[in-house]
Amino acid sequence: MKNIAYTLGLLLVLQSCSSEKAEKKIEGKIEREQLSVTTKIPGKIQQILVEEGQFVHKGDTLIILELPEVDAKAAQAQGALESAQAQYDMAVKGATDGQLQQLRAKVDGLKEQYEFAQKSLDRMRNLLQDSLVSQQKYDEVYAKYQGARNQYLAAQAEIADVNHGARIEQQKMALGQKERALGAVSEVNVAAKERYIIAPQDMSIETINLKVGELALAGYSLASGYITEGTYFRVTVPESKVKDFQKGAVKTLSIPYLDNKQIQAKVETIKTLTSYANISTAYPDFEQQEAMFEIRLKPTDTTSSKELLTKATFVVESTK
Repeated sequence: MKNIAYTLGLLLVLQSCSSEKAEKKIEGKIEREQLSVTTKIPGKIQQILVEEGQFVHKGDTLIILELPEVDAKAAQAQGALESAQAQYDMAVKGATDGQLQQLRAKVDGLKEQYEFAQKSLDRMRNLLQDSLVSQQKYDEVYAKYQGARNQYLAAQAEIADVNHGARIEQQKMALGQKERALGAVSEVNVAAKERYIIAPQDMSIETINLKVGELALAGYSLASGYITEGTYFRVTVPESKVKDFQKGAVKTLSIPYLDNKQIQAKVETIKTLTSYANISTAYPDFEQQEAMFEIRLKPTDTTSSKELLTKATFVVESTK
């Protein structure tokens, strides 16, 4: 009788354990897509405008950098642009108003000399015809006339060049220098915008990696956090149970730390795990020879998942 009672007790214990094992539900972890904010240009942290745990919107300024090298290049580029602009204006416009005034006065003076030399030559020609002066005297006056005429014509050509501006080749060269200077200013302005570290998406700030005054190298992660719309549920199941997680199926999940609050989530991806180290289920129930699969579910209502704690546990309840 004792053996029969012992056997019955053992069977009851085994049946109880089997029932508990059958009733055991699949658990997983709440995850969020992470995002790191980096800088393209090295600089010092000048100001931090956010705090860890703060929610920010896309386009918000998170950190302001101090970029002394960019500031110095900006001053140089602006000076080069002003110089190139002056060179181009001079090439197009020609001489300044003061220079034009001097040239006009010079032309007027040479014109008077030329007209006087012409009158003197006319009188000398009449005197030569009447044999009142020698040929040599006439030749001297004629030479002076020729000199005055050439100077007057040269001054006229000079002022004509000034009125028409510099040669077209010089103008093109000055324009090229101006465009290069504009390109340098534009490049510096683009670099200067990198002083403002902007949130690329709506996100919660989890970690700020540097303090004010510290050096931020190019490509270094200044802040990191979670994407607001990036909440998902990750669970690991053996191949014997993967049939219950067909892609597109909607599952009911409960959140233990929220008094088993229920959330609907749709199976988004099913991926084979190549390493048992990636198993996310708290107490996986599987045979060693079974393949393992990672199931990723996305909440059907993103607003209901915004406040969920990352890495918290959830339980898979049922399938719709």
